[in-house]
Amino acid sequence: MWPVMPCLTIGACQADAVFASRLQRGDEPTAGQVRQAVAAALRAFGYSGCVARVAQEFGDHPEAAVIRMRWARAVVRGAFADSVSEPSLRADAGASLVVRPCLRDGRVPLLAETSTFLTGQTRHIGDGAPPT
Repeated sequence: MWPVMPCLTIGACQADAVFASRLQRGDEPTAGQVRQAVAAALRAFGYSGCVARVAQEFGDHPEAAVIRMRWARAVVRGAFADSVSEPSLRADAGASLVVRPCLRDGRVPLLAETSTFLTGQTRHIGDGAPPT
């Protein structure tokens, strides 16, 4: 059974990972650096750890955290623009959207497969053979 996660989207996961990473606005990171930072943060902290760091920063320094999150969301949009597109919500949709990645065969991915999906990197899990 999946844990409850409100309004989880791939972009939100990636933005939380950038927020928790060592990247700084002044570095003006490239798309490749952003992708590497997402992968490194998810490997180091996991998604829950990234969210905890975001929450901590919003609690300690809310004004600075808002600025950093806006920046993180912007660089994620730019870095992952050519990968998975997310459905957008209409302003009048009236409901939350929860997006869970799905594999080609319709299965819900394992945690390792999910983190690979979130980083935008292509990697096959298991016996090394690509999915059919």
